[in-house]
Amino acid sequence: MKHLRILSYVDEVARSGSIRKAADQLNVTASAVNRRIMDLEEELGAPLFERRPRGVRLTAAGEVFVNYLRQQDGEVERMKSQIEDLKGMRRGTVRIACSQALALEFLPRQIGEFRKRHPFVAFDVQVYDHEQAMAALAAYEVDLALVFRPPFLANFQPLMTLEQRIVAVMSSEHPLSAKRTVRLRDCAAYPVALPERSIGGRQLLDEVMARSRISFQIAAESNSFELLRGLVLEANLVSFQIRVGTMPSGNKLGLIARDIDDRDVPRASLVLGQLRARNLPIPAAIFAERLARALEAMRQ
Repeated sequence: MKHLRILSYVDEVARSGSIRKAADQLNVTASAVNRRIMDLEEELGAPLFERRPRGVRLTAAGEVFVNYLRQQDGEVERMKSQIEDLKGMRRGTVRIACSQALALEFLPRQIGEFRKRHPFVAFDVQVYDHEQAMAALAAYEVDLALVFRPPFLANFQPLMTLEQRIVAVMSSEHPLSAKRTVRLRDCAAYPVALPERSIGGRQLLDEVMARSRISFQIAAESNSFELLRGLVLEANLVSFQIRVGTMPSGNKLGLIARDIDDRDVPRASLVLGQLRARNLPIPAAIFAERLARALEAMRQ
């Protein structure tokens, strides 16, 4: 499938902005990449890239061509997986973007269970904030997005929506762990560790705090949920998470999750979705069905 290789050259050059960098990534010579692209430009009758002293940039024709390329990429993967199905096995790669909350426990568990039945399927998981995840979906860089409070995207098709509440996360030794439900004013009495402001849960908290007279004692902020979890354990701070991202009760780390009263923080949606009218590769479609069932089982 030599023509697919040529198209991959164009896509990689577009992503890296450099023929040399693309060649290094593709493990071929820069001259070979440039020659193939020039042949393609001659066939199309239009330049795809503007050659500059440092790197290259897509022309208007190049933008159209690369966008078409990425739209067709999912169809190629679907075709390949269908061919593998005829051999009696499922191969391919599931490409998914997810919020950090899903990356710690929920998604690894779902991937592990899925690969027990489909061991030849690989996963490419990108952990993004909700805006980055939707941008990756729109650019055909991933097949699925699983994010909390996704921003508007005109051609986004939700496959499953699950309401989530914000919970307070603390160590089992924290004074608030004795409560079954906490109020925000309870949490404000102690130092907290917050996700940074691009995270959907943080944005929801900021919206609530802006309408109230309550303010947090912010001891730390981070874009890493693993670091926030470490601060909860090692510095005895309170942090915040959506329910699906918390560890099960009785976990070995001694982490406790306490519901925040609905009067203080409204619930918001965790959404699994794809681009509308896009035919997913078979492994991605099957995994999406599994995720939808797992989320439905969590509905209270």
